[in-house]
Amino acid sequence: MELAFLLRHVGSQVVWITNQRSEETNDVTYSLEHKMLNHGVQVLPARGQEAADTARKADLVILNTAVAGKWLDPVLKDHVPEVLPKILWWIHEMRGHYFKLEYVKHLPFVAGAMIDSHTTAEYWKSRTSDRLKIQMPQTYVVHLGNSKELMEVAEDNVARRVLREHIRVSRGKGQDLFLQAFYQSLQLIQQKKLKVPTMHAVVVGSDMNAQTKFETQLRDFVVKNGIHDRVHFVNKTLAVAPYLAAIDVLVQNSQARGECFGRITIEAMAFKLPVLGTAAGGTTEIVLDGSTGLLHPAGKEGVTPLAKNIVRLASHAEQRVSMGKKGYDRVKERFMEHHMAERIAAVLKDVLKKSREHTRP
Repeated sequence: MELAFLLRHVGSQVVWITNQRSEETNDVTYSLEHKMLNHGVQVLPARGQEAADTARKADLVILNTAVAGKWLDPVLKDHVPEVLPKILWWIHEMRGHYFKLEYVKHLPFVAGAMIDSHTTAEYWKSRTSDRLKIQMPQTYVVHLGNSKELMEVAEDNVARRVLREHIRVSRGKGQDLFLQAFYQSLQLIQQKKLKVPTMHAVVVGSDMNAQTKFETQLRDFVVKNGIHDRVHFVNKTLAVAPYLAAIDVLVQNSQARGECFGRITIEAMAFKLPVLGTAAGGTTEIVLDGSTGLLHPAGKEGVTPLAKNIVRLASHAEQRVSMGKKGYDRVKERFMEHHMAERIAAVLKDVLKKSREHTRP
């Protein structure tokens, strides 16, 4: 979405082709489509001749996410070879189930791949070679950046005070291990008789309408351990600013290989929040351990270290403030929207040059 807006800002004609069927439309999809339209981005369904014609006429086609590759054959049919040389494939995922040949069989033949972190780029390179026996195209690493709008809210103390009246929250994946660590931290505080502020954990990303088995297990854990007055589940949302304005620490607890990048991490740092994150994936390229936050191992072995880190920051307000300030400075130096725009512009320039050389008679 943000790339579409950046391209529109410099006068490009942008068309968003979506696989979303009308009967699958939800509030999130509806909101995204209207934001696109409001920025002058045309929205087309993937299933239709107009989508195929648009892709063939375009100077550049950007596939967003690994699974987007599966629409190439159904939509373009016999024209796939014609379009492949002008495709930039933007990949954000690093979970094993994305490595299916039906998704990425065309990957070696596109103009380039753009990936959000060096860690993820290396993983894709080795995984596609070892598992699928295919080669990655030229790969560009582009770290994401915070928008001007989010930074304005993050830097507005009045706005933050207003937002803070509404909710306290902690957000992250690996919620089961995070809740175990949170419970352990409460026990440690009690055992050591530490005087710390009352802590609450709010997990953002719940689905109030369709609770999964996993979420039911999370809620059962909370009730079983008597922390239901300390843990709160908040429905999934695109509006993260109120939550970031309300918290003291962000827990980014993504498991296995971690996040490809982890936008929520740089958004939290913009709000001068220290980050407690797993030492995996793109988080290691964002968080400076001991400086802008504290890292802990992924998996069960990370539960106790995370619990101790929670207690550490709960006990030392000055350390929270110092880490938050250093994180904010790091965002301003490396992870702003204009940094991302500059990096993407260099990639687009290179890919467009390749595409034109390929189509030149």
